[in-house]
Amino acid sequence: MLTIDPLSLPEKENYKFLTGGIIPRPIAFVTSLSKEGVLNGGPFSYFNIVAANPPLLSISVQRNNGMKKDTARNILETGEFVVHIVDESNVKKVNLTAATLPPDESEIELAGLTPVESTKISVPGVKEAKIRMECVLEQSLELGGNGENAACDLIIGKIVQYHIDENLYHKGRIDARQLKAVSRLAGSDYAKLGDFFSIERPK
Repeated sequence: MLTIDPLSLPEKENYKFLTGGIIPRPIAFVTSLSKEGVLNGGPFSYFNIVAANPPLLSISVQRNNGMKKDTARNILETGEFVVHIVDESNVKKVNLTAATLPPDESEIELAGLTPVESTKISVPGVKEAKIRMECVLEQSLELGGNGENAACDLIIGKIVQYHIDENLYHKGRIDARQLKAVSRLAGSDYAKLGDFFSIERPK
């Protein structure tokens, strides 16, 4: 068993250990609007549930040399965003949105995704997702870095509206086999859902 002090490693080596060891990771495809009205989109695998009452989720948006990414800046300025679950049918288009574009260009247009109006917020979602969640900003935190510049913006969003493909919905539950969500591994690798098994929780 290797024992390694993370403080002795450069950021790149810590990144490799984290993305290679903490797997599989769900992928949030996030849309946001700039103040100028440009629809931004990007995938984030530092993503998970925070709470169910009220429904909260978290996305960690890594910075580039201390500079906020468009997604974080847009969310902090407007207080709204949409989270989509990435699945086998849309992952290739979503991957295109990871391209680095200037703030005045839309990743949604680049990837050929279809904007769809939201119900309770002004930020559109995309039609190609089987699950999308309209969110408002609950809280944000600047974390990590060297003391002068943060390394990431941790965004906590409150879900104010669900949109779920009817084919996935059965008696209040989501059919994971129909959703066909994909997950992020390290490097350029992704994974599909594998074999299912159940273990009863102790009483």
